[in-house]
Amino acid sequence: MSIFDATGHEQVVFCHDPDTGLRAIIAVYSTALGPALGGTRFYPYASEEEALTDVLHLSEGMAYKNAIAGLDHGGGKAVIWGDPLADKSEALLRAYGRFVESLGGRYVTACDVGTYVEDMDHVARETRHVSGRSPEAGGAGDSSILTAFGVFQAMRAAAQHRWGAVDLAGRTVGVAGLGKVGRHLLPHLLDAGAEVVACDVNDAAIRWTQERYPQVRLVADADELIASGIHVYAPCALGGVLNEGTLKALDAEIVCGAANNQLASPEIADELERAGVLYCPDYVVNSGGVIQVADEYDGAFDFKRAERRTAGIFETTGRILDRAKGEGTTPVAAANALAEERMAAVGRLQRLRVFR
Repeated sequence: MSIFDATGHEQVVFCHDPDTGLRAIIAVYSTALGPALGGTRFYPYASEEEALTDVLHLSEGMAYKNAIAGLDHGGGKAVIWGDPLADKSEALLRAYGRFVESLGGRYVTACDVGTYVEDMDHVARETRHVSGRSPEAGGAGDSSILTAFGVFQAMRAAAQHRWGAVDLAGRTVGVAGLGKVGRHLLPHLLDAGAEVVACDVNDAAIRWTQERYPQVRLVADADELIASGIHVYAPCALGGVLNEGTLKALDAEIVCGAANNQLASPEIADELERAGVLYCPDYVVNSGGVIQVADEYDGAFDFKRAERRTAGIFETTGRILDRAKGEGTTPVAAANALAEERMAAVGRLQRLRVFR
């Protein structure tokens, strides 16, 4: 069986430029709602197979994320295979930009793990189909600010669903990962009166947190974090953190974080439900970033407009949790159903021929 039969992707493109060392894969899962939008991940994969598996999974997730966020964009993703600290260069990024341009707007790229606004500035010198550029280059800048704001809105909706009030005062929230998003989530939680426990593998991130937010209790790792008496677990680093081992140690009532692909397997959603843990689907929770880059790509960026749209994550999360409860299913199943309904209903309109 081919990858297309197995995954349903519209297009998968392998990009190679030996002179710059570029090895990239662009995956377009769906353009039913519009140009496929999703970031570029720069990561030292162990193999080409691992890179392909990741980009296929991530691009499918972007289709659902963009649909549930109400955007007129399909789902896509790209990965660059390499060490961003050692292999990244202007020439490589511009070579990648030319491959993006060759797709004629079917795919719009932006930042992800290992890529930053300055990288998108280089990419944008070769393609129009890029977002997440720096303000100096006419872009919206760092999308992690609105991503964190959206996580906070989803967490408030989860609190209302579980405890009957959006108030997080007196609740303990465990933030795993103090990078792009986690560090911006901290002030929202502290201002809301929450107690915060956090961890990160990066010593610089730990020092940054100690200096700016000394009231945050820092622990050694995620294992200690999930066993430290938290009410809400917020994974904000890499995915796959919710697994059989995590479930045995987790005592939080809510899981609501920014990390992509938090479930190690689809079955974990059912196990969380059986364990009485309220899981907020990650692609709903972290959609503030893609709302921002879509606002930039679709017209002159307006932060307040994007912020207002990101605030809608509160309502969307509540609707998903209510539907899951009413249908006796998991929040993941409810979110997937809502996204698929929108892709089918709006995507169908493409069959109506428009003459120009």
